[in-house]
Amino acid sequence: MKKVLLSVVLILGLGLQSHAQGVSVGVKAEANTSNFILTDLDGMKSKLGFGATLGGFTKIEFSESFGLQPELLLHFKTSRMEVEATGAETDFQYFGMEIPVYLVGQKNMGNGKGFFGVGPYLGIGFDARYKANGMSDVELYKEYNNQDSEMQRWDFGAGAMLGYEFGNRLQIQASYKIGFINALYANKDNACMLNQTVSLGVGYRF
Repeated sequence: MKKVLLSVVLILGLGLQSHAQGVSVGVKAEANTSNFILTDLDGMKSKLGFGATLGGFTKIEFSESFGLQPELLLHFKTSRMEVEATGAETDFQYFGMEIPVYLVGQKNMGNGKGFFGVGPYLGIGFDARYKANGMSDVELYKEYNNQDSEMQRWDFGAGAMLGYEFGNRLQIQASYKIGFINALYANKDNACMLNQTVSLGVGYRF
């Protein structure tokens, strides 16, 4: 599946570049805060945690006001699950990769340009674990005693970003992403956890 996905992205990228007026690359670093939207998990509350995101992007401009921006991002995220009746908490940590592809609208503003983008993203988790009081880490992607893992690695969703690029190509931006795939695996038929992330950061386009 990974090879097919990469092949499709490569072919699509080459086709789009043939119609592009300009292609540039950049890097970005963000602070993120994330949690889960819960369904059928009564008495549970998902609290925001803080993490970081690093990666790069390619800007494919078709005109002065329209472009496409695929990104490759590595992220570390945290969140906390709370039992509302008792206040007991479980800390979650995640490490993974996301590939968003934004349709970008942009407009000259002052010495730079403002931009807004929307589009889908594909994510995969490399490691996820939780730790409750007095417990050792529990790996969420690992099968225990031939039972299904508690969470599944893949995520697919949509995102939006808003930002400003100064005349020296330094960028500031904010983004929001929400997943459409249930993060639960072992209990996926009885409950649902959808990932959501808000990020704020800086970037530079070469």
